Amino acid sequence: MTTIAKINLGENGPLVSKLGLGCMRMSPVWGGPANDENESIATIRQALDNGINFLNTGDFYGSGHNELLVGKAIKGRRDDAFISVKFGAIFYGNQWLGVDLRPNAIKNFINYSLVRLGIDTIDLYQPCRLDGSVPVEDVIGTVADLIKEGKVRYLGVSEINEKQLRLANSIHPVTALEIGYSLADRQIESDLLPAAKELGIGVVAFANTAEGLLTGEMKAPLAASAYQNHFSRFQGENLIKNLEKVEVLKQMATEKGCTPTQLAIAWVNAQGGHIMPLVSMSRRSRLPENMEAMTIEFTADEINKLNTHFSPGSILGSTYLQR
Repeated sequence: MTTIAKINLGENGPLVSKLGLGCMRMSPVWGGPANDENESIATIRQALDNGINFLNTGDFYGSGHNELLVGKAIKGRRDDAFISVKFGAIFYGNQWLGVDLRPNAIKNFINYSLVRLGIDTIDLYQPCRLDGSVPVEDVIGTVADLIKEGKVRYLGVSEINEKQLRLANSIHPVTALEIGYSLADRQIESDLLPAAKELGIGVVAFANTAEGLLTGEMKAPLAASAYQNHFSRFQGENLIKNLEKVEVLKQMATEKGCTPTQLAIAWVNAQGGHIMPLVSMSRRSRLPENMEAMTIEFTADEINKLNTHFSPGSILGSTYLQR
């Protein structure tokens, strides 16, 4: 199996795998059934065996289910894993109610996370987003206090804009920015990505296949139960035209002897040594193909073709990833 390279997460951050494992889909986040727990745990452990040490979870994934799952998987292997936890989202009855970023709430959240994970310190702790309900100084300042107390090692931020990133970093050094990024979602290239690079902040890039659009397997119309139906990108003529754009990716994948999904991950990986593709997996069978994607290289002509074909704004309609 492919050996996963290690990178520093940010200019002065810890050494982590260049490929991250997203654990969210192992839990029933939006009310769907949970995946087979034994298979999920086996997937995490096999990822660790193969050098993928960056594990991404959230205290609200399955109302704590995901943290409990990760905790079981890393039991006896704490030193093998780098644990990234998002906090702040509030759900009730599988419905999003908003975020709670009050300092007292954050202090409460982390105690539950530490117990569920079965660890003493969270490696990377980050608000799931900053919505203006609590001053950024209070949110980041609270995590900085947790770092001083030894409950957290590094500060992360997620789904924020350039102004918020600079402000957060001025309060306490930000180690990593978690953000959606793919060939179909490149709006962060104009401001947020350059700011992260300038400030020496690592980028953890999720949604590499743009919610399934770039897998080459999506067909119009989607099933009525598909969550993507909530977003205009996946509706009506938008979806038809967007899937036509994906044909170029499918053709290149065929020529290079890989899948469109692997190409989508490889493109994100190729955007810089400070950028980590964060890929959701819940089955061991997915590990080899996603690890292999990290070895795919592009010629200058291939990169130019993809960048031109999927230029910012070329995909019609919006998703929650667009700010």
